[in-house]
Amino acid sequence: MSDIFPKWTNKLPQQIIIGVLLVGTTVTAGVWYYLTPKYARVGYQPIQPVAFSHAIHADQLAIDCRYCHDGVEKSWFSNVPSASTCIKCHKIVLATDPQLELVRQSATNGVHIPWVQIHKKPDYVYFNHAVHVNRGVSCVHCHGQVNKMDEVYHAKSFTMTFCLDCHRHPERYLRHPRDVYNLDLKIDPKTQAEQGLKFVHDWKVMSSHNCSACHR
Repeated sequence: MSDIFPKWTNKLPQQIIIGVLLVGTTVTAGVWYYLTPKYARVGYQPIQPVAFSHAIHADQLAIDCRYCHDGVEKSWFSNVPSASTCIKCHKIVLATDPQLELVRQSATNGVHIPWVQIHKKPDYVYFNHAVHVNRGVSCVHCHGQVNKMDEVYHAKSFTMTFCLDCHRHPERYLRHPRDVYNLDLKIDPKTQAEQGLKFVHDWKVMSSHNCSACHR
């Protein structure tokens, strides 16, 4: 009497088990990697070569973001300040503090401090800081309340959905240009909706939903 099932089916249970293990391992490894802070970025807080507190500089001393990040209104990227910017104050304030030795050396010899980049987008995404801040998108919407952070960390998830939410409903996020760098400003939803719609109309904001707007 012939077998009901062909011979190759004898190995089928073993193949299914191996396949499940391989798929399970791959999925687990992928999720493990892609959901870590260093990849997803949220919560990512690397150790920097020099301790710098935004809470002291931006909050307690009320130094405007643009004093250090002076390219944010005219460039596609927000620059990290050079040591010469720091020394303008620190040649007087904490002039001999050992924690600032690397800053003093950099200002003298021109060798850049190896800051670790925190906020980073994928290479296939184009983003222009100047376009956004000059049209009323506050730093706080993307970076969180940096002025309250002793050590800066990645506060928001830079997913495509995060960006599209703003592009689809810019009236929910736009504020008056004078308030863009006021990270403590709280606007109630009703006022935000009213003034946001006005800004969209007056500034002729036409935020693109086309893939080519960001993927170039």
